[in-house]
Amino acid sequence: MTKTFLRLLLLTAAAATVALGGGAARANACGNSNGYSYAGLASPGNAYGISALISPLDAFDILNGHVAGWVGVGGPGEGPGGTNEWLQIGLSGFPGIDGSDIYYEVAQPGRYPTYHQVAANLPVGTVAKVTVLEMRNRPDWWRVWLNHRAVSPAIHLPQSHNRWSPIATAESWDGGTGGTCNTFLYRFRKVSIAHAAGGGWHPLSNAFPIKSATTKVRHSPGAAAFLAAEGQPAFQFLSITS
Repeated sequence: MTKTFLRLLLLTAAAATVALGGGAARANACGNSNGYSYAGLASPGNAYGISALISPLDAFDILNGHVAGWVGVGGPGEGPGGTNEWLQIGLSGFPGIDGSDIYYEVAQPGRYPTYHQVAANLPVGTVAKVTVLEMRNRPDWWRVWLNHRAVSPAIHLPQSHNRWSPIATAESWDGGTGGTCNTFLYRFRKVSIAHAAGGGWHPLSNAFPIKSATTKVRHSPGAAAFLAAEGQPAFQFLSITS
């Protein structure tokens, strides 16, 4: 079994779980309900995109499922008629696989979410600038960007124009084990939101925290940066750098 195929198997299982009712809007601690946990920030208002520099740090321990750090818009039940609709791009990690992938994931109404690998096996500490942005003069059409380069085609997300509050978050999924917690530690910097389709970037401010029972977010008030952690090794890192 190739590593790429293993990644696709894991993400197919995760996407099916989200489509059945998971996601950040109803996040639970790992081991409870859908097995997802989150640590991040949410924009206080609607915007046309979000961007951040994300880097995975030490203290990864992925036992089952996956971990990820990403930016995105939409979510479960956020599409037309309460359908699932979202778009995200970020870094992901899997059990037994060295390094991180860069991926984007899209959910369109009435379809299963799809995972697209952009890069693979990036070493710990790699910094990636990831962006989700609605296209200028094309309402409801979006693209994702990596390091200032578009890495997706134009993606149609019906009824999405000026409707969503973007988020930047880390996540863990327990692989359906019903109890296993993974460890992650991500640094997010220069988190920005777009005030217009196609651009108009401003630092994220007055953000709302996204947290689960087993995660921590270190965020200084007013700063467009934060650390997202889960697991004792990651918490120890936070304690010695406070």
